[in-house]
Amino acid sequence: MSEVLSGKIREKTGKVATKEVRKNGEIPAVLYGLKDNLSFSVSPSNLKDILTAKGQNALIDLNLEGDKQRKVILKEFQRHPLRELWVHVDFLEVDISKTVKVSVDVHLIGKSAGEKMGGLVNQVLKSIHVECLPADIPQFVDLDVTKVELDQVLHVSDLSLSDKVKILHRSNEAVVTVHLEKVKKETTEEAVIAEGETAAAEDTSNAKEDSTKKES
Repeated sequence: MSEVLSGKIREKTGKVATKEVRKNGEIPAVLYGLKDNLSFSVSPSNLKDILTAKGQNALIDLNLEGDKQRKVILKEFQRHPLRELWVHVDFLEVDISKTVKVSVDVHLIGKSAGEKMGGLVNQVLKSIHVECLPADIPQFVDLDVTKVELDQVLHVSDLSLSDKVKILHRSNEAVVTVHLEKVKKETTEEAVIAEGETAAAEDTSNAKEDSTKKES
């Protein structure tokens, strides 16, 4: 089911016009259509409700005053660097019968066994590129890492998605790795080496003492 977003077509564009839109409490937006592009404005609260409920990959019914209803997805958005405000939003019109390529976030679930042993979890891929019909776009992808041990890797092949969604990555591409931090690893290795050297020195010392006793 699509979410509904209402907007007003903007006749004027440019910095002055977009500044006026923001001053009136709305977000300037651009629709990259199948045949034409449109400048318009939307309500921050309306957009926020949709993204909160369905995420950034929501399929949206865009209703613009004086225009036909269009199926769109969020293409890109810009936020204010200091305040929780949207500065600009771009939408992409889609044909629901044709596939689209989008980016989907990967969410890690649980605490890995390796992390509990002092390991560091490194999420190599925070999002993945997929291709599917607009109605089949996943909100995100969950990846359970609880059983991942030290020096283990989870790959793209470990991701679980619907058969309707094609992942645009190599199956052996790393998504998550778990390993000891370099400093800890070096310290551990140095401790092992030092322990070995101490044991060797003690063996040598004992051998010398035995030799001295025999000579005397």
